[in-house]
Amino acid sequence: MDDTAYNRGKSPLHNKSYSFAKRIVNMVKYIDCPNKMISLTNQIFRSGTAIGALVREAEFAQSSSDFINKLHIALKECNETIYWLNLLYDTGFISEKEYESMAIDSKELLALLISSLKTAKKRNVKP
Repeated sequence: MDDTAYNRGKSPLHNKSYSFAKRIVNMVKYIDCPNKMISLTNQIFRSGTAIGALVREAEFAQSSSDFINKLHIALKECNETIYWLNLLYDTGFISEKEYESMAIDSKELLALLISSLKTAKKRNVKP
């Protein structure tokens, strides 16, 4: 693929979603969670890393509708991740400082996804 045709390094959505996935992986590494509650960290790990994967998948969508669908699923995963962050904080698995930092990033990512979806839907409207 010609790197000049598509430069994902300039995409705030690509950069933010990938950085967020890295932060999720690192956060989960350090959560001290009993084995019987491991599914709690698995949930945030899966939803938090899925966002970037879906954004990346949307790059090569088969159609405009497929692109919108992928971003919409990423939006849902982002919203789910915010839920898990709240739960981890409210149950004492992460500190207030960790929560605040991750919450800011997740809400910025949510806003980017909403904006991208609005733009994509406007472009997809047929006269």
